[in-house]
Amino acid sequence: MTRRLRLGTRLALGLGALALAVFAVVGTVMARSMQDYLAHRLDDQMATTQSSLKKDLARNGTIKGKAYGWFSVVYDVRGGEAVPRNGEDLPDDDHELTAVALDVRGQDPVYRTEHLRGDGTYRLRGCPVSDEVVLVSAAPMNDITTTVRRLVLVEVAAFLLALVAFVVIGRAVLRRGLKPLSDMARTAHDIASHDLTDSARLPVRAEGGDGGAEVEELRTAFNTMLDHIDTSLAARAAAEQRLRRFIADASHELRTPLTSIRGYADLFRYAAANAPGEREAHLEKLRSEAARMSVLLDDLLLLARLDSAEVETPLRLAEGDLAAVAREAADAFRAAHPTHPLALSVPDGPVRLVFDPLRLRQVVDNLLANAARHTPAGTAVSLSVSAEDGSAVLRVEDAGPGIPPADRPRVFDRFYRVDDSRTRDRGGSGLGLAVVDSLVAAHGGAVELTGGPGSTAFTVRLPR
Repeated sequence: MTRRLRLGTRLALGLGALALAVFAVVGTVMARSMQDYLAHRLDDQMATTQSSLKKDLARNGTIKGKAYGWFSVVYDVRGGEAVPRNGEDLPDDDHELTAVALDVRGQDPVYRTEHLRGDGTYRLRGCPVSDEVVLVSAAPMNDITTTVRRLVLVEVAAFLLALVAFVVIGRAVLRRGLKPLSDMARTAHDIASHDLTDSARLPVRAEGGDGGAEVEELRTAFNTMLDHIDTSLAARAAAEQRLRRFIADASHELRTPLTSIRGYADLFRYAAANAPGEREAHLEKLRSEAARMSVLLDDLLLLARLDSAEVETPLRLAEGDLAAVAREAADAFRAAHPTHPLALSVPDGPVRLVFDPLRLRQVVDNLLANAARHTPAGTAVSLSVSAEDGSAVLRVEDAGPGIPPADRPRVFDRFYRVDDSRTRDRGGSGLGLAVVDSLVAAHGGAVELTGGPGSTAFTVRLPR
């Protein structure tokens, strides 16, 4: 049942229970202290009264002027018996007074609190008067009992009022103090009510500046958590957007060669029946389109393996010479692209580091092919290798038209083309630079695009 109550109510009730226990202890101590105080006062009063009675007894042989409602009896104690001299002053129940008279020894008084039948509770005091003579007085304790009872009633009433006020005021104070927590709870419910499926930002924050240092710390942590969720949602939305674009681009890139293969297959079947001389030409087209699709699938498979490098490492690392790789790539580029003059600059000595020769050659080939594909014939291309500050640096630069600034942040995205109108024959699939970026990252390096109008440079830095 208590779990269904709000935190402020539960705290107020808990504090009320604690206050009730404190009030009970304080009230009991006060009542006991008052009772003991009044009892000591009565004992002192009885001692004073008995001193006066003993003087009267010594002068007159009897006692006079006893207090109202008191019993004062003089006993002759002989042979273990106590005989009262003034029997007319005895209460109906005189056994307790007689017992006190018999218990008096020496000069020390005897005190007792007893209940006398028919009269109530009395405080008894016995003191010696002379040899074998004892004075016993009995004072009623009704006034003390009444006073203590009234004190208890006043305490109960005052404590109950204080408890009610404590709970009510404490509940109000706690509700005010816990209001920032309620605001954060409403913020959380507000967030839960929004559809975050396609959202990249949470629409609300926990506002306010009250509640104390602890609540402010909680509010800051809450908003920091929301900021982190915002960042995660933005990253997720961007990843989903890239995935959609990747799937769409991959589907488009694969559909083009598949459509060509289907068309050439129909032409091949027609030529086999009606024009046997054209069969080889159509068969060559089929091989070309199949090879083109195979290259695309190889690039996609390589990127997928690089993305899951924590599970499967797609590199076969060995110590090698980066300058030798650059020379081999330069020779192949000159043979494949005679219309683009290539300037090669490598150091005389080897630039040794640990890398995968096949994949790093693919990086150089892709960068050179990208320079040739996106620049007109006759454009100069340069390839250089150097060692700088513990890193091996490979740089490919061309004197082409350059890459617009708006496209530079996305040139390493998969299937991204600076000119969307280019076909695969003219502009490629848009995977070459993505493969470069992933392979360089798998080697622990980084690739950087620099340059402006009339120049484009890709700089690859690899740790040695």
